[in-house]
Amino acid sequence: MNTAEVSTNSVNSWGTINIPRVVVTGMGTINPLGLSAEEFWDGLVAGKSAIGPITHFDASNFRVKVDAEVHGFDAAKYMDLKAIDRTSRTIQFAIAAAKEAIQSAGLDMAQENSDRVGVSISTMTEQGYVVWGWEQYQKTGPRRGADPLFITKSTASAASMKVGMMLGARGPNGSVNSLCASGADAIGTATNFIRLGYVDVMIAGGSDASLEPVGVAGIDILGALSHEPDPSKACRPFDLNRNGFVYGEGAGLVVLESYEHAKKRGAPILAEIAGAGWSFDAHDATAPAPEAEAYAMRTALQNARVKIEEVDYINAHGTSTKLNDACETQAIKLVFGEHAYKIPISSTKSMIGHGITAGGAVETIAAILVMNKGIIHPTINYETPDPACDLDYVPNVARPAQVNVCLKNSFGLGGENCCLVLKRVNK
Repeated sequence: MNTAEVSTNSVNSWGTINIPRVVVTGMGTINPLGLSAEEFWDGLVAGKSAIGPITHFDASNFRVKVDAEVHGFDAAKYMDLKAIDRTSRTIQFAIAAAKEAIQSAGLDMAQENSDRVGVSISTMTEQGYVVWGWEQYQKTGPRRGADPLFITKSTASAASMKVGMMLGARGPNGSVNSLCASGADAIGTATNFIRLGYVDVMIAGGSDASLEPVGVAGIDILGALSHEPDPSKACRPFDLNRNGFVYGEGAGLVVLESYEHAKKRGAPILAEIAGAGWSFDAHDATAPAPEAEAYAMRTALQNARVKIEEVDYINAHGTSTKLNDACETQAIKLVFGEHAYKIPISSTKSMIGHGITAGGAVETIAAILVMNKGIIHPTINYETPDPACDLDYVPNVARPAQVNVCLKNSFGLGGENCCLVLKRVNK
């Protein structure tokens, strides 16, 4: 498929209303593979695993021994000591990723109408901080034990609020939470804010530092986490011997703009968010429904006005659990039919684990990098084919390819699904 220069407007599904195109002009990430988009890409294309032994807490009594942690992060490089004291690790990741994204987009808030710039960042509360707050309260009571900043540190909207304050952005500001679909959901929601004309610019994505004992223990009891003792083999999406996902952390933020606004200020255009689709399984608290996942994919493709044969690559949800990978494979076949066997698919989680509310956003950045670099990153640790997962998962080694259209899947625990369609834009 040849990509044409993006036009300012497109006709929506009713055929009568012009809506702005939405493009990505900047990206920033903090994740287990690196502290920038460049470091992230270097690790992805090399097929490097960032999974290792748990160090955030004493895991000696846990069956789970591995996770995907961010190492070497120094919040002092991004904010002063007072700000560090008043923010959580989740917020610090978000601020760091936002600063990189804004810098790469060349966005100067002094030149922007602050009422036309918004923020949408998905997060999950750091359970350890909540537990600490309760323990302090029990020790000293409500007058001396309560942290006056407890809400502003722990609320789901805290990261969006802090990034918005840092920028002076006065447009829509908030957080959506659809668990594992949240990062993509925030980007899709932000895209619609621009399409509906509320803003010209949105900072969107996810940040998550919920890698804490309480959460890990709960997910482990659910049976979703890998007990593989060898970190290098723990996450193996679509492989027959996969045995659970690896808990991770990190942040991924993108700068979204209307095409007209981006062109007017001469911004770099990295990709177009051409479509988004949502669905809900309404089925089970943990088990996915492939028909609902397929509906979100179809809706995203229809919203983007993209035919199934035009999709060059799928960045999978690809968790490395028995049920999820098989269901996602089935859902892809429901949408694409025989064409599913011709589409390369890869799981970013194979290298960075599952970043929960940040995962979909970090993986969207991975997909945009794939499109711009002309190389599909691999799904590592794919050794033994599974009859239930029989598509092309780009096993173990990166593959050169021109990707003009990408489908990004994100499926949340509990059945909340969000899929994005990304298009490459000719410079």
